[in-house]
Amino acid sequence: QVQLVESGGGLVPAGGSLRLSCAASGSNVRIYRVGWYRQAPGKQRELVAGFTSDGSTNYADSVKGRFTISRDNAENTVYLQMNSLKPEDTAVYYCNARAASGRTASFVSDYWGPGTQVTVSS
Repeated sequence: QVQLVESGGGLVPAGGSLRLSCAASGSNVRIYRVGWYRQAPGKQRELVAGFTSDGSTNYADSVKGRFTISRDNAENTVYLQMNSLKPEDTAVYYCNARAASGRTASFVSDYWGPGTQVTVSS
Protein backbone atom coordinates (compact mmCIF):
# COMPACT_ATOMS: atom_id res chain seq x y z
CA GLN A 1 0.00 0.00 0.00
CA VAL A 2 1.24 3.47 -0.94
CA GLN A 3 0.07 6.74 0.52
CA LEU A 4 0.83 10.14 -0.95
CA VAL A 5 0.64 13.46 0.85
CA GLU A 6 0.71 16.66 -1.18
CA SER A 7 1.30 20.24 -0.13
CA GLY A 8 2.24 23.63 -1.54
CA GLY A 9 -0.82 24.63 -3.54
CA GLY A 10 -2.37 28.04 -3.27
CA LEU A 11 -3.27 31.30 -4.95
CA VAL A 12 -0.56 33.13 -6.87
CA PRO A 13 -0.57 36.03 -9.37
CA ALA A 14 0.42 35.49 -12.98
CA GLY A 15 4.19 35.41 -13.32
CA GLY A 16 4.64 34.13 -9.80
CA SER A 17 6.11 30.89 -8.51
CA LEU A 18 4.98 27.97 -6.41
CA ARG A 19 6.59 24.74 -5.25
CA LEU A 20 4.57 21.59 -4.73
CA SER A 21 5.71 18.70 -2.55
CA CYS A 22 4.65 15.07 -2.51
CA ALA A 23 5.73 12.76 0.29
CA ALA A 24 5.35 9.05 -0.40
CA SER A 25 5.19 6.16 2.03
CA GLY A 26 4.54 2.48 1.57
CA SER A 27 5.41 -1.06 2.53
CA ASN A 28 6.17 -4.20 0.53
CA VAL A 29 6.14 -2.27 -2.72
CA ARG A 30 8.63 -0.90 -5.20
CA ILE A 31 7.85 2.52 -6.62
CA TYR A 32 9.41 2.79 -10.03
CA ARG A 33 7.63 5.79 -11.53
CA VAL A 34 6.47 9.05 -9.99
CA GLY A 35 5.10 12.24 -11.44
CA TRP A 36 2.77 15.19 -11.32
CA TYR A 37 -0.54 15.45 -13.13
CA ARG A 38 -3.15 18.18 -13.26
CA GLN A 39 -6.81 18.49 -14.09
CA ALA A 40 -8.61 21.73 -14.86
CA PRO A 41 -12.41 22.04 -14.77
CA GLY A 42 -13.95 20.39 -17.82
CA LYS A 43 -10.63 18.93 -18.97
CA GLN A 44 -8.98 15.53 -18.75
CA ARG A 45 -6.18 14.82 -16.34
CA GLU A 46 -2.81 15.30 -18.01
CA LEU A 47 0.80 14.58 -17.22
CA VAL A 48 2.72 17.69 -16.22
CA ALA A 49 6.13 16.26 -15.31
CA GLY A 50 7.49 12.91 -14.29
CA PHE A 51 10.42 10.64 -13.65
CA THR A 52 10.62 7.51 -15.77
CA SER A 53 11.96 4.21 -14.51
CA ASP A 54 15.44 4.97 -15.86
CA GLY A 55 15.61 8.26 -13.96
CA SER A 56 15.04 10.59 -16.88
CA THR A 57 12.45 13.35 -16.81
CA ASN A 58 9.74 14.38 -19.18
CA TYR A 59 7.49 17.42 -19.30
CA ALA A 60 4.34 18.52 -21.01
CA ASP A 61 5.13 20.92 -23.84
CA SER A 62 3.07 23.61 -22.15
CA VAL A 63 5.34 23.71 -19.08
CA LYS A 64 8.79 23.12 -20.57
CA GLY A 65 11.21 25.80 -19.46
CA ARG A 66 8.94 26.89 -16.62
CA PHE A 67 8.46 23.82 -14.42
CA THR A 68 11.10 21.57 -12.89
CA ILE A 69 10.56 18.21 -11.21
CA SER A 70 13.05 17.05 -8.60
CA ARG A 71 13.29 14.49 -5.83
CA ASP A 72 14.83 13.86 -2.45
CA ASN A 73 15.24 10.12 -2.13
CA ALA A 74 16.24 10.32 1.53
CA GLU A 75 12.92 11.97 2.34
CA ASN A 76 10.88 10.02 -0.22
CA THR A 77 9.66 13.32 -1.56
CA VAL A 78 9.08 14.64 -5.07
CA TYR A 79 8.86 18.34 -5.84
CA LEU A 80 7.47 20.44 -8.65
CA GLN A 81 8.92 23.92 -8.93
CA MET A 82 6.58 26.09 -10.99
CA ASN A 83 7.83 29.42 -12.29
CA SER A 84 6.33 32.04 -14.60
CA LEU A 85 2.87 30.77 -13.79
CA LYS A 86 0.02 31.51 -16.15
CA PRO A 87 -3.74 31.51 -15.60
CA GLU A 88 -3.85 28.46 -17.88
CA ASP A 89 -1.92 26.56 -15.19
CA THR A 90 -4.89 26.79 -12.85
CA ALA A 91 -5.89 23.23 -11.96
CA VAL A 92 -5.89 20.60 -9.27
CA TYR A 93 -2.43 19.05 -9.20
CA TYR A 94 -2.05 15.38 -8.29
CA CYS A 95 0.94 13.33 -7.28
CA ASN A 96 1.10 9.88 -8.86
CA ALA A 97 3.19 6.82 -8.09
CA ARG A 98 3.33 3.50 -9.90
CA ALA A 99 4.39 0.61 -7.73
CA ALA A 100 5.02 -3.09 -8.13
CA SER A 101 4.43 -5.70 -5.46
CA GLY A 102 4.41 -9.45 -4.97
CA ARG A 103 7.22 -11.96 -4.87
CA THR A 104 8.09 -11.37 -8.51
CA ALA A 105 7.08 -7.70 -8.47
CA SER A 106 4.49 -8.49 -11.10
CA PHE A 107 1.49 -6.77 -9.52
CA VAL A 108 1.36 -3.13 -10.63
CA SER A 109 -0.86 -0.42 -9.19
CA ASP A 110 -1.20 3.33 -9.59
CA TYR A 111 -1.59 5.50 -6.51
CA TRP A 112 -2.84 9.07 -6.36
CA GLY A 113 -2.71 11.82 -3.81
CA PRO A 114 -5.86 13.77 -2.94
CA GLY A 115 -4.74 16.72 -5.05
CA THR A 116 -3.82 20.30 -4.25
CA GLN A 117 -5.43 23.35 -5.82
CA VAL A 118 -3.27 25.79 -7.76
CA THR A 119 -4.97 29.01 -8.81
CA VAL A 120 -3.19 31.62 -10.91
CA SER A 121 -4.91 34.98 -11.08
CA SER A 122 -4.74 37.32 -14.06
